Amino acid sequence: MPSPVADRPGLLIRDSYQYSDVTLIVPPILVQCLPFFDGEQSDLDLREALVQLTGEIRIGDVQKQLVEALSKAGFLENEVYFRLRDEKHREFAEAAVREAAHQGSAYPEDPRELRQVLLRYLEDGKPAPEPGSLIGIAAPHVSPEAGWPTYQAAYHALREQCRDRTFVILGTSHYGAPDRFGLTRKPFITPLGQARTDTVLVDRLAAEAPESVLMEDYCHAVEHSIEFQVVFLQYLFGPDVRILPILCGSYSKSIYEGGRPEDTEEVRRFLGVLGDIAAWESDRLFWVLGIDLAHMGRRYGDQFEAQAGHGEMLSVEQRDHERIERVKEGDAAGFWDRVQDRQDDLKWCGSSPLYTFLKAVPQARADLLRYQQWNIDEQSVVSFAALAFRG
Repeated sequence: MPSPVADRPGLLIRDSYQYSDVTLIVPPILVQCLPFFDGEQSDLDLREALVQLTGEIRIGDVQKQLVEALSKAGFLENEVYFRLRDEKHREFAEAAVREAAHQGSAYPEDPRELRQVLLRYLEDGKPAPEPGSLIGIAAPHVSPEAGWPTYQAAYHALREQCRDRTFVILGTSHYGAPDRFGLTRKPFITPLGQARTDTVLVDRLAAEAPESVLMEDYCHAVEHSIEFQVVFLQYLFGPDVRILPILCGSYSKSIYEGGRPEDTEEVRRFLGVLGDIAAWESDRLFWVLGIDLAHMGRRYGDQFEAQAGHGEMLSVEQRDHERIERVKEGDAAGFWDRVQDRQDDLKWCGSSPLYTFLKAVPQARADLLRYQQWNIDEQSVVSFAALAFRG
């Protein structure tokens, strides 16, 4: 992203996987050299570019410093990166629990302070009207401080009778493999306590769709789409809530090449097994989707500056609602047709969990409880919504 440091312009680079804890700011003139690190071009190509950019012949030291900085940070695909990656994967696989990754940043680390914040988020407003037989909700995974009114709308729909159910949490996998599903047997730790993972259901998914899942998927270690939902559920129902955490990789092949996600065998197999679980275990499950919708503006590669509720974002809101209407009707095919339109230029990061749910629970119908847009920065907007599912 652009450097946020006024006296150090350039490109800020950090590792979302958290293999590396280094943050680099690459000066503007050297940003133009980054495309040369593509595995296709040589050191000589990079040297020639530096000579042209700087007008200097003796650029050996500059070239060396750039390569060494990127390498030592773990930002090049070499032995340093592989070592950092393998260490982090091994640490997560061997850990007894899934530690909270976003405490102290996205929400308070102190339990007392966290409860006060969640009380502030949830105390106002009116409970959602009973939508028939409530079987699930969709809530955002945007920063709770930014999206709390929509979190509030979603979690106000829950009732006390949900307490003893297994919460099947379908979260967006921002970093995971496409057309795959990330599972873990680890209990989730937050400042509020330890949530129990339903390992019986995890093992069933892994046994019946082994090629579809990544067991002890490292993405769980850094992903926020499930962690945020666990925090809200613990606040409402106690620290030892029982969960089935599933990270849903993108269905990008279907978006860009056509067809349905289940045309890929691994997706088809997983959706079938999850659908069987949904049918046989329906009375003891409750579904929670951790999803955001559109991502628009400069931050996300668009050529316009996005402002929530204005200009281009009015058209985005209309198109968001067209997709939501299909979800409300339980129309998985119609929903996916709209996602594929223009190869999902709205960049919905919640499309795969939503489609997964609609296919696994085809009888589900939804009520829209709230829709919201938020400027994540001055030029970029994220949209999200609260839904209540009945069936």
